[in-house]
Amino acid sequence: MTLIKSISGIRGTIGGQPSENLTPIDVVKFTTAYCRLIKDKNPGKRITIVVGRDARLSGSMVASLVEGTLLGSGVDVIDVGLCTTPGTEMAVITHKADGGIIITASHNPRQWNALKLLNERGEFLDDAEGKQVLAMADDTDYAFPDIDNIGHVLLREDFNKRHIEQVLALGLVDKEAVRRRKFKVVVDAVNSVGGVVIPQLLRELGCEVVELNCEPTGEFKHNPEPLPENLTEISEVIRKEGADLGVVVDPDVDRLAFVMENGEMFVEEYTLVAVADYVLRHTKGNTVSNLSSSRALSDVTSRYEGCSYAAAAVGEVNVVKKMKDTGAVIGGEGNGGVIYPELHYGRDALVGVALFLTYFAGLDMTMSELRKTYPAYFASKNKIQLTPEIDVDKILCEIKSRYSNERVNDIDGVKIDFEENWVHLRKSNTEPIIRVYTEAKSMDEADALAKRFISEIEQICKA
Repeated sequence: MTLIKSISGIRGTIGGQPSENLTPIDVVKFTTAYCRLIKDKNPGKRITIVVGRDARLSGSMVASLVEGTLLGSGVDVIDVGLCTTPGTEMAVITHKADGGIIITASHNPRQWNALKLLNERGEFLDDAEGKQVLAMADDTDYAFPDIDNIGHVLLREDFNKRHIEQVLALGLVDKEAVRRRKFKVVVDAVNSVGGVVIPQLLRELGCEVVELNCEPTGEFKHNPEPLPENLTEISEVIRKEGADLGVVVDPDVDRLAFVMENGEMFVEEYTLVAVADYVLRHTKGNTVSNLSSSRALSDVTSRYEGCSYAAAAVGEVNVVKKMKDTGAVIGGEGNGGVIYPELHYGRDALVGVALFLTYFAGLDMTMSELRKTYPAYFASKNKIQLTPEIDVDKILCEIKSRYSNERVNDIDGVKIDFEENWVHLRKSNTEPIIRVYTEAKSMDEADALAKRFISEIEQICKA
């Protein structure tokens, strides 16, 4: 497996050959490069970095390598241990640290891990900074500090409780309203850190919690990506328990999916749509999602006078930049990532849960009835495995040329907006694949559009 170095961090499978997988050598190399970047940004300053990890099996091993490398690079460490991605981001902000490293491969399977690199605002490095890290990783002209200048561990703490308190303190989170409803909620946290924080948050909100795959063993009970095909177990439990809804998170808790009382998916795309609907009812402003996200957010935003929607390139850092540029009050990604700037600029499932339950508590309807109030779009998410001989740029250029008479956006791959549907083709930041996302007003139409473009791409490859 090729080591993937992108805007989303340094990601790979554990073991194998250096530079081809995420080996101890690669962990040390890229952590050192990151230290050099942060030091260059802060000349003469003693640097502090926050380190957190999800529960995957290699997490402790990688965290030890990261911490040792930071200390050996003359950097002080705040270790928040088993912590969500948004929790680690909030720890950077709370402790006024100079950056952070999150050890998680997000939705990837158990054999993967990654280093997600943060700046002093608890946000992911931008493209230019990421490229600097990659360049520095290949530069060995660097001396480590002597014994009198190595780093120290300043603090080891469980930050999860503080993160929950920060979420519950938000003005649009009405704890008492949620407590009065006494929701019964089933939680599937796929055996990672979400099993620690999500049930605790829900109980603080007065919910009755049924835990499913909440023990943080790192042995994921099912494919960790919160997609319908991976969530059959929670659907059955919801129906059996007569629960009001289900909450599903990925291993690092930056993605959030809901399951309705009938066991059917609320659909990940509509997590952000529903939360945005609630926020816009109380706060006038703009919204942002990425090019691969549903049109439903744009439709809902247009219901509110003076509010507008904008699309960003895929990648949290791109969405955050667009949110800042447009003054968005809510944004995120269609994969269930909710970004609420009132707390911080990062995808945060805890924020999503608290805002959604506050909204839902004020409605006299079921989850399935709420879902029907939103525009009905159906997404088909497919992928084409990449091989070394495939020239992705050439393929996308050819597709763009073929559809030049349509509305084409090429800020991130190629997105073609047709009147009734759209297709977005792009090379993944996290896997060696071409993503083929389509959306239409029926599942059959979305699937047919995807098959059409996959066939076109295969023909271009053969030619």
